[in-house]
Amino acid sequence: MANSGVTHPVTAVLLNYRGYDTLLEIAVLLLALLAILAVAGDAPAAPPRAAHPVLQTLARLAAPLMVVVAVYLLWAGASDRVVPFRRAAVLAAAAVLLHLVGLLPGWRRPPLRLRVGMAAGFALFLVVAAGLLTQGALLQYPPAWAGVLILLIESGLTVSLALILAGLFLFLAREEGT
Repeated sequence: MANSGVTHPVTAVLLNYRGYDTLLEIAVLLLALLAILAVAGDAPAAPPRAAHPVLQTLARLAAPLMVVVAVYLLWAGASDRVVPFRRAAVLAAAAVLLHLVGLLPGWRRPPLRLRVGMAAGFALFLVVAAGLLTQGALLQYPPAWAGVLILLIESGLTVSLALILAGLFLFLAREEGT
């Protein structure tokens, strides 16, 4: 445990000792999103539905707090059992909340920056894994760099997973009847 780079055993197990599983889970979610994009066609995205102004105001106040909570969870991740999926779920929930109150439209086709963001966490994980392969073992972090590499991977995965999870909802938010 001392060589894992983090102090909480769950974080160490998920990203240090079971990195293969985490890598494959990210790949599956990314492939699910790509499958949705492939079969979605050119159906128009749902326009934002105007909600009651009080709900919109509450959503405007809650969304930044949700981002702060996700950043806190990233900070606490090394010493607590907070995995990238939880942080990403909080960020994606903020996007879904904004969509449900009419402040964020559904996504028709992601622009390049969103596509890059969705794939960046997985790509970063692969780059780190390939770099570690030069030392003889896939995803075996050197003790001196373990903490930094895990934080780097977790940060990238949080953003990518948040975009993927939000995309799974927002790409499916289509115009009724299509």
